[in-house]
Amino acid sequence: MIVKPSALGDIVHSLPFLHALKRGFPEAKIDWVVAHGLHPFLEGHPLINKLWVIKKDQWKKMNRLSLTIQEIREFKKGLGQIGYDVCIDLSGLFRSGVITWFSKAGVKLGFKESDEGSPFFYTHKIHGSMDIHAIDRYLKIAEFMGCPVDEIVYPFAPYEPSPAILKDLPEDYIVMSPSAGKPANRWHARKFGELAARLPLPSVIISSAAEAPIADEVVLHSRGKAISIAGQTGLKDLLGVIGKAGFFVCNDTGPMHMAAALNIPVFAIFGPANPIRTGPYGSIHTVIQKGLPCSPCYAQTPCKKFKFRCMEDLSVEEVYDAIDKKMRFS
Repeated sequence: MIVKPSALGDIVHSLPFLHALKRGFPEAKIDWVVAHGLHPFLEGHPLINKLWVIKKDQWKKMNRLSLTIQEIREFKKGLGQIGYDVCIDLSGLFRSGVITWFSKAGVKLGFKESDEGSPFFYTHKIHGSMDIHAIDRYLKIAEFMGCPVDEIVYPFAPYEPSPAILKDLPEDYIVMSPSAGKPANRWHARKFGELAARLPLPSVIISSAAEAPIADEVVLHSRGKAISIAGQTGLKDLLGVIGKAGFFVCNDTGPMHMAAALNIPVFAIFGPANPIRTGPYGSIHTVIQKGLPCSPCYAQTPCKKFKFRCMEDLSVEEVYDAIDKKMRFS
């Protein structure tokens, strides 16, 4: 069993591990614990025997405590009845450590440097290092298990681009993802719009329905060069839309990792986050940073001293020049 409930980018990072695990143990049945809402991304996956879908975000709500306790009891009972041989915790949090313990597997694997006391629940603790990319870190466990790790392959679940969405898109386009899970990781939507106005191809703006106002602001400042499909795509639809793009411009966000996995050139804007750990994986991609001595600081709220100068001071001109240098518009 693989324990990796979220987030979207982390699940994409885990797919090369799944590939390596199946190469090493081709006859194994592999189950996966995934968060509700992200489970459609893994549904129908030929390498996954069963999805355990947990409502982890709802478990935090005190007004449904009794229901949460009941759900966790049933989840624990169900895991215990399977008889897992091995459980791998790729998340390294207290919750994922407890789930690993629930599995009753004889071998429980996780990272030595994991947070929140989760290593307490492991029988084997692997040094993964926090100074390498998440994909390479996950493969440290695959290597420990004796699996081949000589190739990076992203085995996506089967997906078909939605004809209803694709028919309304330009023949050639760029995809932009101006939102991010953490506000600290967001370059301003107005700047995305001004960038779209300068790029040679029209930009398709993606985001969740909740973040549609961000996409709308990009369109507003794009001088007619951008269209929004915010909230119109499921997770697998995004693969179809991104896979046809000329290139991808984004903040540090989950769809960035989809684009990297699909071998679409990524131009990723980073501020307080660390691209060494969570940037687009592969040599064809470009990380754009202001390059301040305080970055990365991993902050989630504006720092008192600089107020996110790493994002605020990054100009449209700098981002455009970085893209032009790689794509050679002129």
